[in-house]
Amino acid sequence: MSKEKVIDISTRKTGKIVGICAAAVAAIIVVVSSVSIVPAGCTGVVTTFGKVSDTALNEGLHLKVPFAQRVTTVSNKIQVYQADADAVSKDLQTVNSTIAVNFRIKSASSASIFKNIGSDYENVILMPTVQECMKSVCAKYTAEQLITDRAQVGEEIKAQLVSKVDEYGIEIEKFNIVNFDFSSEFNEAIEAKQVAEQNLLKTKTEQEQAIVVAEAEAKKKVIAADAEATFIKTKAEAQAEANKTISESLSNELIKYQTIDKWDGVLPKVANDANPLISLDLDEQKTAE
Repeated sequence: MSKEKVIDISTRKTGKIVGICAAAVAAIIVVVSSVSIVPAGCTGVVTTFGKVSDTALNEGLHLKVPFAQRVTTVSNKIQVYQADADAVSKDLQTVNSTIAVNFRIKSASSASIFKNIGSDYENVILMPTVQECMKSVCAKYTAEQLITDRAQVGEEIKAQLVSKVDEYGIEIEKFNIVNFDFSSEFNEAIEAKQVAEQNLLKTKTEQEQAIVVAEAEAKKKVIAADAEATFIKTKAEAQAEANKTISESLSNELIKYQTIDKWDGVLPKVANDANPLISLDLDEQKTAE
């Protein structure tokens, strides 16, 4: 009898302990289910029995109805979407490009995107919109312009992209054209054109250099001619001035003196008016003797 009573007490105590433990576990589960933590840079979308709330929870600790409500985290940080995009240029060249889009989900639009689009918003919204904008803008430019005006093309694509995805609550931070690629035929044509332009530029440069050299030589000759003319003029003026001085200083006595001084004592055999010795007063000297 006593042994049976001990067994009954032990069984009751064990059942009581199990009940307490189960209640504690249930209480912990309820408490944990009543709390939700939204990480930094995110918002929490609340669903009550599957119905999405119009407002989202901000960062931090929040309470919710256990088992009835669920909080889904939506990232509002900047994300990168990179993909290949094909288009056709204005001159009907096939354009293969790689693009990268930096975007983020607006906090105020987290609930709407979760409800209407879901978590696959990159494939549902971004991919078709990027493809459409690429085709629309590239069709306005020739293949060569797409290369030379790449920055302008990127800004125009970004502007179109912003206007189309903003209504969904997606904000475009940056748009980059990582790479432009064309057909091999077009690349060969561009290379041939560049070579031709380089050759033309080289020829033009050589011609310009030849012209510069010729002009320099011509200027040099002009300067030399001017210098020579100036020298001749100066020399002639100096000679004229000297002749004028000599002419003014001449007299009959000086001429006679110079004639006698230079005479070698031999009378000329031909007497005429051109011989200066004829004008000497030799007869007068003989008569005087």
